[in-house]
Amino acid sequence: MVNRTEVTEFLLLGLTDDPHLQLPLFITFLLIYTLTVAGNLGMLLLIPLDPRLHTPMYFFLSNMSLVDFSSSSAVTPMVMKGLLTGNKVISYNACAAQMFLFAALIGVENYLLTAMAYDRYAAVCKPLHYTTTMRSSVCAGLILGCYLGGLLNACIHTGETFSLSFCNFNVIHHFFCDVPPIMALSCSNKHFNEQVLFYVVSVPVFFAILVIWVSYFFIFASILKMRSAAGHRKALSTCASHLTAVSIFYGSGIFMYLQPSSSHSMDTDKIASVFYSMVIPMLNPLVYSLRNKEVKSAFLKVKSAVTWRQNKV
Repeated sequence: MVNRTEVTEFLLLGLTDDPHLQLPLFITFLLIYTLTVAGNLGMLLLIPLDPRLHTPMYFFLSNMSLVDFSSSSAVTPMVMKGLLTGNKVISYNACAAQMFLFAALIGVENYLLTAMAYDRYAAVCKPLHYTTTMRSSVCAGLILGCYLGGLLNACIHTGETFSLSFCNFNVIHHFFCDVPPIMALSCSNKHFNEQVLFYVVSVPVFFAILVIWVSYFFIFASILKMRSAAGHRKALSTCASHLTAVSIFYGSGIFMYLQPSSSHSMDTDKIASVFYSMVIPMLNPLVYSLRNKEVKSAFLKVKSAVTWRQNKV
């Protein structure tokens, strides 16, 4: 038996220890978080206000905005606090809670993108049956499945990671409590845990990618059969935003999680983590609003109504 002192708190090293970069990084992350909050909460407020947006696609999109706002809020404020005050200590329980929350929300987003691909398939390939295929009960069931799947993934992630022992090693080479840097601290034999987590991550991701690819195979096959150029443009415009979000989300996620542990570079992981934990939640509402005429039209309508009321007062 060996004497072991279990850690009760962790020290997050953050992105850099250069004091000259602390303030510029704080300002950058504050701007990113402000845009994230404004964009996602704006979508959450806009969609219920306009009847034209009361469709399955925007129902999924409103849940995507909620997930993006929540996942960014689970990480960014604490990072900004560390940059501003220099206090980067996080308790054991708070670290586990942050990991659970972030893993759950990332899992939900994975399943949401899959559900949205199925919605686009139904809209393009079966337009005459769309209202019956994507009726309210089906949409509610898909959303419930997304959240339950995300929670299950988070339970396994957090349970497998924090079942390990951390003996006097409490310095995390990262800016938040993510799985790879936490597991790197463990003094336990973590081979089995790493294998479990690899499959817990890879199976849902590859399942989602498979469903998305199959959906878009049928979508593009249907588009090629269309004789109208206007029909081509309309079908492609309904899918362009979703394809952009899919490419950004899975590109950064696969780079971060599905590379062998031996090839992990902490500095490279930090850059990838900034992208998927802070930048993607900011980009998603921009992608869906800038490329979507209905969202822009609804925004202008609400803006005009607000301006009219102000002038009337």
